[in-house]
Amino acid sequence: MNFLDGSLYPENQQPLIITAAPYAPSWMPSDFPEDIAVTMEAQIQKAVDCYNAGATVLHLHVRELDGKGSKRLSKFNELIAGVRNAVPEMIIQVGGSISFAPETDGAAAKWLSDDTRHMLAELDPKPDQVTVTINTSQMNILEQFDIRDIQGTSMEDPEVFNAYKEMTVPAQPGWAEEHIRRLTRAGIQSAFQCYNINSFESVERLMRRGIYKGPLVMNWVAIGGGMDAPNIYNLANFVRAAPDGAVLTVESSVLNVLPVNMMGIAMGLHVRCGTEDNLWNQSRTAKIGTVAQIEQLVRISREFGRPIATARQAREISQIGVFYDTVEESLLANGFAPNRNGAQQGFLRKAAHA
Repeated sequence: MNFLDGSLYPENQQPLIITAAPYAPSWMPSDFPEDIAVTMEAQIQKAVDCYNAGATVLHLHVRELDGKGSKRLSKFNELIAGVRNAVPEMIIQVGGSISFAPETDGAAAKWLSDDTRHMLAELDPKPDQVTVTINTSQMNILEQFDIRDIQGTSMEDPEVFNAYKEMTVPAQPGWAEEHIRRLTRAGIQSAFQCYNINSFESVERLMRRGIYKGPLVMNWVAIGGGMDAPNIYNLANFVRAAPDGAVLTVESSVLNVLPVNMMGIAMGLHVRCGTEDNLWNQSRTAKIGTVAQIEQLVRISREFGRPIATARQAREISQIGVFYDTVEESLLANGFAPNRNGAQQGFLRKAAHA
């Protein structure tokens, strides 16, 4: 992405898209009973509350009545239908990690099988986006945690803690290619979860080979443990590589969420918050719910002078439902240099004799 003179002026930035992640699959309802919804009615209402607070993208997981993350696609269908009816313009983004909660105490936190994850392309009603992880990697979500972040929560159980500490993300090339193809056929946008510059480079190669031909919407996931560390050097390296047409959301965890989001707001990027990412205020004196986190970002963004995207604006920015016919069209629309033509390296500028 290019930062020209005036790029930090709010009038030269897109309205801010806020993604809400309120369903918090790694926590139990007892960890934050005031905020973590369990019944289907409460889960739908949580989406409405997030939307009314200013979030226009809902990162969706589902819980069973026992409080555990659901592995049943029928429950996903039920929640998607309920949210679609209650807030029809909100972008529904299904978390492709279903469901990494350990089934029993001490069990490993594992993702579902490849075949089951492919079935996300068959959800009905269909979501707008499904998150797609690229490249198998370690996903120790606890590496950036402080001991104070888990005090009094289910994570204090050593077996539960170790289950999440040892988690890995299965996202090998064959699976990713097939998953993207199925989502595209279903008209569902792939929302790429990029853990570092290597993930982004693999996404670019997938696009240059024509596996994915659509708007480049992605998260920079800065939570450590196999993913980027939340610091300005990694963010700058990632942003420098991203093409101008990309829609980039910054994502972090625990007390890193707010400062990383403030960087994103100032730079014209987009942000994500919610109890899935963080339970605490910045002094750890109280827990802060998803709606309160959204309201905080709305206030901060308005102090910067940057407006909050409406649902319609968020859909236009993310180009929900848009797919391209050719690789060349896809690269051009996203701001990539074209594929090499013979000995040419690939430049956006026209030839001197054109």
